[in-house]
Amino acid sequence: MGGAGSSVMSRSSGVYGAKLCKDGFWRDAENSPLRISASDIERHAYCPMSWSLARQGNSGQGEAINSGKEKHAEIHKKVVEFQDKQIQFKKHLLIWTWWFTVIIALVIDSIAFVVIDDIIVSPIDLARYLALWSMILLFATILAIYLPWRGWLGLSETLRQEKNRLIQQNDIMQSEWENIDFQGGWFEAGKIEISLLFTVILLGIHSIALVAAENRTQAGFILFTLAMLWTLAASWQLQRALLIENAAEIARKDVGLEEDTEVVYSDDEESTGLLIDENIGLRGRPDQIVVVDGEFIPVEQKTGRIPKRPHLSHKMQLLAYLHLVETSTKRSTPYGILRYGNEDIHQIYWDENTKQELFSAIQEIQRLTVEGGAKRNHERKGKCQNCSRKYACNESLV
Repeated sequence: MGGAGSSVMSRSSGVYGAKLCKDGFWRDAENSPLRISASDIERHAYCPMSWSLARQGNSGQGEAINSGKEKHAEIHKKVVEFQDKQIQFKKHLLIWTWWFTVIIALVIDSIAFVVIDDIIVSPIDLARYLALWSMILLFATILAIYLPWRGWLGLSETLRQEKNRLIQQNDIMQSEWENIDFQGGWFEAGKIEISLLFTVILLGIHSIALVAAENRTQAGFILFTLAMLWTLAASWQLQRALLIENAAEIARKDVGLEEDTEVVYSDDEESTGLLIDENIGLRGRPDQIVVVDGEFIPVEQKTGRIPKRPHLSHKMQLLAYLHLVETSTKRSTPYGILRYGNEDIHQIYWDENTKQELFSAIQEIQRLTVEGGAKRNHERKGKCQNCSRKYACNESLV
C-alpha cells in the first residue's frame, strides 16, 4: 500500500523483510500488515515487557487468571441465555401480531356480510375471484422472498440486514429467525413481504367461507366463528410471549444489560469468530456486541477488582474493538462500554483523537515486533506485583 520507509530483518522476532510503510504501519515481504490482536494492545498498554514476555510464550499465571476465565464463561452463559429469551419473545410477539391482525379483519368482514343487503355477484363467484387473487399474491410473495430485488433496485441495507452480514462475515452468532442470506427479512426489510402474506391468508379464508356459505348471513357467521377461535389461539400465544418476556427481563437484569438492548455477539473464546481489519492487521473478539438505539456497541467485561477509574490498558483494548466493529459493520460506532461488574459502567467515546491513539499503539507494537527492544515503562511496584508474568521478567520491581 505505502512505500518502504525502512526495512529490517530480525532473527529474534521471526519477522523477515518487514518494512515501515508511508501510512505508518509495518508490512511483511508480501505487503501484508503485521498481525496485532486486541489482547496485544491491552498487554502493551499495561507494560511493554508484559506484552514482550507473552509474545515469547510466557503465559499469565496466578489465581486471578483462572478466576477471570471462569467468570467470563459464566457471563457468556448468562448473555446467551438472555439472547435466547429475547429471540423467543420476538418470535412469539410477532406471531401474535399476525394473528391479531387476522382477528380484526375477520370481525369486520363478518359484520359486513350480515349488514350489507345487496351483493353484486354470488358468493361462489366472489369466492373464485378471491381464490385467484390469493394464488397470484402467494406467487408474488414467494418471488419477493427468494429474489434479491432490493439489491436490483439499489435499496440500502437495513440494520437487520447489516447485522446478518456481520454474522455471516465473522461467524459470530446464529441468526434469530431467517437464514443469514435471506433477502426479505421479516422484521425490517420484509414489511412488503409480510403484508403480501397477510393478504394471501385473508383472501384464502374469505374464499373458503364464501364457498361454504349459501347466503351472506351464513358466511358472516362462519367468519365470526373463525374470529372467536382465532382469538383463543391468539390469547394463548400472547400469554406465552408475556411469560418469555418476563424470563428475558430477569436474564437481562442478571447480566447487567440496559433496557432495549439487543445482543448480536458474545465471545466464548472457542467457537466465536474473529473480527479482522486486513488493512492494518488488527484482530480480536469483544466480549459482546450489542445494538443500542440502532448502533452496534462493543462491550468489554472486566472481572477483577473495580478501579477508581478505567485502566488505560482496558481502554486501549476497547478502542481496538471499536475500530473492528466499525470496520466490520461499515457503520460509525459512537462509543464502547467498559464494564467492571454490573454496577461500574463506563462509556469510552470513539472519535478521531482516540482513533489516532489506537493507531499509534498498533504502529508501536508492530515496530517492537520487528526491531525488538521492549522495556518496562513505569516505576510502580504495585503494577509489577499484580503482573501475571512477573515470574519471567528480569525488570520486575518486586
